[in-house]
Amino acid sequence: MHYFHWIVGTILALAWFSRIVDAAIGMPAVADISTSAWDRKPATDAAHPRVSIIVPARNEERDIEETLNRLLSLDYDNYEVIAVNDRSTDRTGEIMGKVASHFSQKRREVGYLNVEIIHHRELPSGWLGKTHAMWTAANVATGDWLLFTDADVLFRPDSLRRALAYAEAEKVDHLVLFPQMIVKTPGECMMIAFFLTMFVFGHRPWKVADPKADDHMGVGAFNLVRRSVYDAVGTYAALRMEVLDDMKLGKIVKNAGFKQRNVFGGDLISIRWARGALGVVNNLTKNFFAVLSFQPWRTLLSAFGLVFLNLVPFFGVWLAHGWERVPYAIALASMFLIYLGMSWHSKVPAYYFVLHPISTVLFVYTLLRSMFQTLQNDGITWRGTRYPLEELKKGMV
Repeated sequence: MHYFHWIVGTILALAWFSRIVDAAIGMPAVADISTSAWDRKPATDAAHPRVSIIVPARNEERDIEETLNRLLSLDYDNYEVIAVNDRSTDRTGEIMGKVASHFSQKRREVGYLNVEIIHHRELPSGWLGKTHAMWTAANVATGDWLLFTDADVLFRPDSLRRALAYAEAEKVDHLVLFPQMIVKTPGECMMIAFFLTMFVFGHRPWKVADPKADDHMGVGAFNLVRRSVYDAVGTYAALRMEVLDDMKLGKIVKNAGFKQRNVFGGDLISIRWARGALGVVNNLTKNFFAVLSFQPWRTLLSAFGLVFLNLVPFFGVWLAHGWERVPYAIALASMFLIYLGMSWHSKVPAYYFVLHPISTVLFVYTLLRSMFQTLQNDGITWRGTRYPLEELKKGMV
């Protein structure tokens, strides 16, 4: 047992400490476009590239009106909004039409801005509803840039202007802006804190800019890509059955050799991702098995890895004796430093670190739940539409 604690503790200490050192060195290189340095306006009319903002929506009556109204109030003078009502069974389409109608007077006053509503009644075979909606909208878009976002994202007026200023100055082909998470319950905060910790551990945002690294990025709330690049990587037709379409868009852009960046932005865009801890569980149940390529062995191995990486340090520091506790303590201290750094860019307090074991258990449960439900149902059901597992596997990037 003496050697066991030293071996296990050292592995955990190295895993967590190496990542916090890597983050401490790399994370400062990730720009924050909410700072005054990026509060820029184009110097000439030629520097105002046209942007097409694409908003797919299915049964989003709770959020779609505010989302569209905010998008139609951006302080950028060359853009259009294309919203797609993807077979909604609630009032989403009606609300979209009302917003567009109310905007008609402003459209006459401000010639550079246009809003278009597309209604989908049926879904062609071989497509996910969301990817089909975005592909359809992109086909009629007139912008030099395409901004793919979600129907529940809240944009600050200067968000697009700042993002374009950064993208044009840095000659970026694909820009990801991290949203601020709106959290209203302790359960949401606990689960999102764990998710962000694992996200930093697994995806290394500071490595996205390195063309030699495999790390890539995509976020459904804000994927801004040059139209020429979007066409070059095969459009959303290349992702037609991809559950993780946002991240996989980032993957195919990065793999094609284009320049990708991710940036912080404070509250430039914000989203309430889930309601309550169980809301996070339900949201991730659809995705987790897809993250692991629908492979049971990888899912079970990942569940073990989550337990080992996140729970064992907490138990080990109590079960070990004397100096054997030191490597476990190093792992816990490194973990806490990730929470501390995360608190600087989000509204998740660092002290939620103490709830890390509880969120670990819930995430392992979500991972296994995602696998068992997908296998049991031979597919996933997303927003009321069932997608067979065989088709999802064939459509993976």
